[in-house]
Amino acid sequence: MERSEKARVRAYIGQHLDVSGTRLSDYQAQCLVDFIDTYDRYRGKSFKKEASSPGFGSDGRYVRVETIVDTFIDPIGIRRETHHSYDDGHERRFVEDITSARGIFDWLFEHR
Repeated sequence: MERSEKARVRAYIGQHLDVSGTRLSDYQAQCLVDFIDTYDRYRGKSFKKEASSPGFGSDGRYVRVETIVDTFIDPIGIRRETHHSYDDGHERRFVEDITSARGIFDWLFEHR
């Protein structure tokens, strides 16, 4: 990709996602452009992942169940809700919005 084309593509991505401090290969930039152009296919959809793992603490052995729900939101981005529940009844929740070009590309690469 020529320098002027790279600048145009980066500016287009920057209209929708945070590109500050992000270096993108031509392939990564094109993946993000395709994602932005077809975002209506993703909007509102959720992806859920659940895993459990044993651990050891001061009270002995425990089991932690981690549930991650990724939802495509407006404006373009992904809201990641992480929920940890322990077999003793304790729970923890975290919410994060992924709106950076790098974060979105990494998510797409992981879920291809």
